[in-house]
Amino acid sequence: MHGFPPSTFQRRRSAALHRLGKGVMVLPSAGRVYRAGDSELPYRPDSELFYLTGWTEPDAVLVLRGFADDARVVLYVAPRDPAAEQWTGIRMGPGAAAERLGLPPADVRPLERLSSELPGLLTGADLVHARLGEAHGVGEDVGSVVVRSTVASLALARRRGARTGSGPRGIVDPGGILDELRLFKDAEEVRAMRAAADASVAGFEALFDRVVAGIDGEAEAEAELLRAFRRAGASGPAYAPITAAGVNACILHYGANDAPILEGDLLLVDAGAEVRMYAGDISRTIPVSGRFSTRQRELYEVVEAARASAVEACRPGRTVEAVHEAASLALVRGLVDLGVLSGDPAVLLAEEALRPFFPHRTSHWLGLETHDPGDYAREGRARLLEPGMVLTVEPGLYLPPPGLFQGLDLPDPDPAAPFRGLGIRIEDDILITDDGPENLTAALPTDPDALEARLTG
Repeated sequence: MHGFPPSTFQRRRSAALHRLGKGVMVLPSAGRVYRAGDSELPYRPDSELFYLTGWTEPDAVLVLRGFADDARVVLYVAPRDPAAEQWTGIRMGPGAAAERLGLPPADVRPLERLSSELPGLLTGADLVHARLGEAHGVGEDVGSVVVRSTVASLALARRRGARTGSGPRGIVDPGGILDELRLFKDAEEVRAMRAAADASVAGFEALFDRVVAGIDGEAEAEAELLRAFRRAGASGPAYAPITAAGVNACILHYGANDAPILEGDLLLVDAGAEVRMYAGDISRTIPVSGRFSTRQRELYEVVEAARASAVEACRPGRTVEAVHEAASLALVRGLVDLGVLSGDPAVLLAEEALRPFFPHRTSHWLGLETHDPGDYAREGRARLLEPGMVLTVEPGLYLPPPGLFQGLDLPDPDPAAPFRGLGIRIEDDILITDDGPENLTAALPTDPDALEARLTG
């Protein structure tokens, strides 16, 4: 359960059951992922199932019944199997699972009972909250049971519902309930996210030391991060790291990480550690020589000013859009000062003159997933920030050189020419509190002078 007490998950299930009303929710575990053939990648549990139970083994299905008087929480898990466990590891089994999760033993059942019992568990619900397209994640057989039982219940309700007033009459996305719950982090989650942020910072600090000592290429930078994450107590990376040197930093989701790092390059690193299932997410752009060139520093200072403006905007009552606007306006002003853009910053922003240089948003929610679920707008209006939310702030500027992308249309003369080939992103993780933004990753410097001092010792 990754260090969370059973009471944490009991509270979450109670909140979900309350919101379910007369509905039923069916959540299968994540499926196994194979690299090739039967070579299995490390298993990563389904975030929703973990959020409500703490369960981390494959081949499981959770059923929540908001309408029921008994068996309101039923969990199906794989039974003990010594022959299988010799190959893939020890299973907990229903008995130990019930004790660990704090559930009645009768409500933690062997997975083979799912096909015969699920139709009855759905009976009486008005809606089924399930992602049928993802039900195959627990394996084809189990996924078929979930789909078949749900469809059969809908068909039965169609035939009998008008007279009996019972049976589900529709399928809805469980995210309608769970996304909102997951958007607000409780005290246990905040502790996990602070630990993930700390482990992420430790990885970057280790990389900074290696850069100063000399590093051969992007692959070595990635390896140093992964080693340091595990050494800091993380289960591994929260997502595939980006270690992009030179012009590769102009590719937003660069992932090859196999190019050499040359003297004078900037190295854009976007990486985060996962601790107790929660993600850290940091970006830093560092001069591998230890010091920025004049042009590198000029562009870096624009992005750093945008980061600081966006963090300041992360306050209760402000909107997610206001955070993006604060960063974007600072970027436009900086590009005007550098002569890359010309005109009134507000007008340029309205005309989307910034988009070729900053094509992504400033923020995303952070939690069990790097891009955690949650609405950014409601009824056409940007979401207000509230205490307990965690989001990233990651402005950037990307000026690809001619020829990097086919058909890149550059003006002649190009006012951005002195900065072509530079890609810069700076990212921190921000917890919204009653007192304003708490920067969970503030221990890692972003100020260019502080960054140079850290790199050169």
